[in-house]
Amino acid sequence: MKRKFSDRANWRRILKKSYACIPMDEPHFRGFVTLYRIHELRDPLWKEYNGRRMCLADRGYLWMQHFPRGEHFVVTTMFDDKGQVVQWYIDICKIQGLTDQQVPWFDDLFLDIVVLPTGEKLLLDEDELEEALDEGQITPRDSAMAQKTAGRLMELINQNKFPYFDLSLTHRRLLLDKLGWEKGLV
Repeated sequence: MKRKFSDRANWRRILKKSYACIPMDEPHFRGFVTLYRIHELRDPLWKEYNGRRMCLADRGYLWMQHFPRGEHFVVTTMFDDKGQVVQWYIDICKIQGLTDQQVPWFDDLFLDIVVLPTGEKLLLDEDELEEALDEGQITPRDSAMAQKTAGRLMELINQNKFPYFDLSLTHRRLLLDKLGWEKGLV
């Protein structure tokens, strides 16, 4: 199982970034929200989904992560340099935590959900989850929890009841304003 940190301190592709972590306690969201703005990088990050190639990280892109308290998932919203959503990426995780430096982290359980602005939904890495179970990296209980969590989230998404699509847009505006991060300046 791999521990992933919201500040992506070891991401070698990135040469210059801004990072912020904001604790939130509001009626619709309790947990941490992080912002990661890319200023300079070695080369853009591209990904292909169903034959369509998309840029996920480039100069001016902003990645926002929601770490909802008590949940087994983390939602990353990737915005392009014009503030448009590129994708929502949902990592299913065993646990979440916070470093002594107040950097949120999660232990990744391999299973991921990608939702594109077109409404297209993809469940990824089921094979990695099965392989991790076969190799003893995770327990049968971890695997069952990951599958149950992904199933619950897919159901909410299919019913248009997954709040993080709207929250990501609202929180982006709110937090960029709160932090004083003007487009392209920070």
